[in-house]
Amino acid sequence: MRNRILFVLALLAMLAYLPTLRQPLLEDDYPNIAEAHALGMHIIADPIFGIRSTSFLLMDAIYRLCGMNPAAYYAVLIAVHIMNTWLVYALGYWRPVGYEVSAWAAAFFAVYEGHQEGIMWLSGATEPLLFLFGVGAFLCWLRFLYEGRRTWYLAAVAAFVVALYSKESAFIMVPLFALPFVFDAKLRGQIFWLTPFGILAALAVGHVLYTRTYSFRFNDGSFSLHAPFWITWPNSFARLFWVWGLLAVITILLSKPARAVKVLYIGLVWAGLALVPYSFLTYTTRIPSRQTYLASVGIALIAGSALAILAQRRPRWVVTTAFALILITNVGYLWTRKRAQFLERAAPTEQLIALARTTKGPIYVQCFPRPALVADWAVRLTTGRTDLIWDPAQSHSAAVTFCYKGK
Repeated sequence: MRNRILFVLALLAMLAYLPTLRQPLLEDDYPNIAEAHALGMHIIADPIFGIRSTSFLLMDAIYRLCGMNPAAYYAVLIAVHIMNTWLVYALGYWRPVGYEVSAWAAAFFAVYEGHQEGIMWLSGATEPLLFLFGVGAFLCWLRFLYEGRRTWYLAAVAAFVVALYSKESAFIMVPLFALPFVFDAKLRGQIFWLTPFGILAALAVGHVLYTRTYSFRFNDGSFSLHAPFWITWPNSFARLFWVWGLLAVITILLSKPARAVKVLYIGLVWAGLALVPYSFLTYTTRIPSRQTYLASVGIALIAGSALAILAQRRPRWVVTTAFALILITNVGYLWTRKRAQFLERAAPTEQLIALARTTKGPIYVQCFPRPALVADWAVRLTTGRTDLIWDPAQSHSAAVTFCYKGK
């Protein structure tokens, strides 16, 4: 039965993101692939990019095997999303949740459009990879708490270390590791086992802060204590739950089964905590979709609990209709509007690459709506050419002029 569920969940995840396999790479992907290939395994020791080693190592591995084939990169991202969907289902091992809820939660997570940028943008792979190792560590942690086997504890520590090398925000897993103690009083006597995770997280945060004087992460608007987090967090929390999360909350509150209410609390706390590291942006008061990937577990658990209630207490067609609406609206949105947005983002580099492939001689880039670094690496990686000209004084009659004007 569980193998059948895993198969269906994989199909749902593939269905949601299938058109991505025909999507070009986006602007930041090209210099990131170049950086990943140049550094290789040395990325782990890099003071700035080392904290995101897993995504750079993944990019380099795909580049070495498949070159610049966009479908290969997106196929791997979809595969990671499938594994993450299975991890959501595995949260059914958590006693307050249960597999009946987690199965529906995983189905929702598989097709949910709110975190799409993490799958539809290669450079956003940091979030699914953080999820893969962070939630994987959480599940090993649960096994240790319930079974007491030290091998599960060691596995949790190892997976958490890899999560810390996936994204700066991985430290937030430590408060999430504490949730079993909050919702199960019988486990609280084991809370001291959380100490090594706290120490590792503190070391990771300390390293990030140590690099603040020369790290661009503190200068590009990604993090500032002066950011209006009191606006960004509630705004993003509300958007995360609109509209399916809100409907799920209403369903649970109207039915009020004790287990569903507990899952509701777990989901709300999980989502709220997971959004905290991303709430210190200065360039927007809305957390980007890719950075809601981990927080989406919260809304998935709540939606899963609501769907489980409908499956138990209503005619079967009600829950079937409810999930069909979720499926159609989310997948439809991904296949149409979001796909169009990503294609628009890719258009400038795609036009420049097309020109580089069909012309000879240098190309004078007169106007390009992305940093020059993006254009240079996009053309170099896809065509091998290094003859872009940016200075009008160096342009000459033999050069072909490129100017992106959009639609």
